[in-house]
Amino acid sequence: MPPTSTTTSTPTGGAPAGRLVGYAYPWDVLGDDGFVPRALALGLDGVALAASYHSTRAATPWHPAHQLVEAPHAALYRPVREQAWAGAPLRPAAGVVPDGTADAFAEAAGRLRAAGLEVDAWTVLAHSSRLGTEHPEVAVVNCFGDRYSYALCPSSAQVRGYCSTLAAEAVRGAPVTGVSLEALGTLGVTHNAAHEKTAGAFGPALERLLSVCCCTGCREAWAREGADPGEVVAALRRGVRDLRDSAPDDAREAADLIGEDASRAVLEVRHAFADELRAQVLAAVSAAAPGPLRVTIHAAADPWATGPNTGLGERALADPAVDAQLLQAWSTAPATAAAVAAVRNAARGGAGVGAYVTVLGADRDEDLLAHVAALRGAGASELHLYHLGLAGRRGHERMASAARTWRTAG
Repeated sequence: MPPTSTTTSTPTGGAPAGRLVGYAYPWDVLGDDGFVPRALALGLDGVALAASYHSTRAATPWHPAHQLVEAPHAALYRPVREQAWAGAPLRPAAGVVPDGTADAFAEAAGRLRAAGLEVDAWTVLAHSSRLGTEHPEVAVVNCFGDRYSYALCPSSAQVRGYCSTLAAEAVRGAPVTGVSLEALGTLGVTHNAAHEKTAGAFGPALERLLSVCCCTGCREAWAREGADPGEVVAALRRGVRDLRDSAPDDAREAADLIGEDASRAVLEVRHAFADELRAQVLAAVSAAAPGPLRVTIHAAADPWATGPNTGLGERALADPAVDAQLLQAWSTAPATAAAVAAVRNAARGGAGVGAYVTVLGADRDEDLLAHVAALRGAGASELHLYHLGLAGRRGHERMASAARTWRTAG
């Protein structure tokens, strides 16, 4: 797994730096003739376009027909084909875009490809409040029995089947050149539920313990690893209670709180299920794709990380089927570039490491540009910009500056 050094180091291989990708929703592209020219003006190589996405309420400041789009539930922005989903206990809802286009993702992707842009099918997998509510038996459960309805646990064969079919249907017959896979593993305690009210409530160590899934499938897998499930759950509860009285920034490692054996079993099981999910998803994508696709996975340097960016284990870092690991780099703190360097040095040779940067924050322009330069210096081979539809004129100016810095920082 990646080293935990907090200093950047010289990259040891990997793809040449340069790829530049912007993010968008289908409704940003459809009905706005200015979208493609704006993307081309930024010098983008490609667009990661949402094919499957969770519930959201999104600003659309550039769009001539609307200023907000509300998607009340997770959805697939392709036709939900009965042939693909017949008999499946978990199946997606069809996404509805403002202009009513039936195959919104493919239509928007076609416009981008016609302009010469690459298109990654941005696919959110194990994250659906609708499915977790309707099928609580497949949702993540913490050590107190609290169920996270938005988080589908990969220990369930039903969840793995849902995710692999979802990914395959995202690309089937669509004009895409790659996939960008988000939530390819376990989501934890803090990731978006309705009217989220957990921000600032949990320090890093407490968040880590409350993000351990204790569902039946995970407990059975712990037992196969030689750990007593009841003892692991009890240790997690003791750790949570202990941390309630500690400093808010307490960052103790899980092994210090629940013991080495329990910590090893929990992490090994989580990574094993993530590996199984990834293999099943990528096999389904390969079978459904119109041709070879570039594979990007949203990831995190911390092997304990949960959420949309899955914590990386050794097998994920070495997976030859993954072309690039994409690390969230929204924070401009030096630790972000350090994480990029750690993953660059731990990943297999020839694999890309992407840095996912937002222009929507309150960072000063000079800090953002210094951050972009630092990420490239740390070994990032791709810059991913969030978000082409959400950012207004000022945000696009910041993206243009970031793109120029990225192209010249090497």
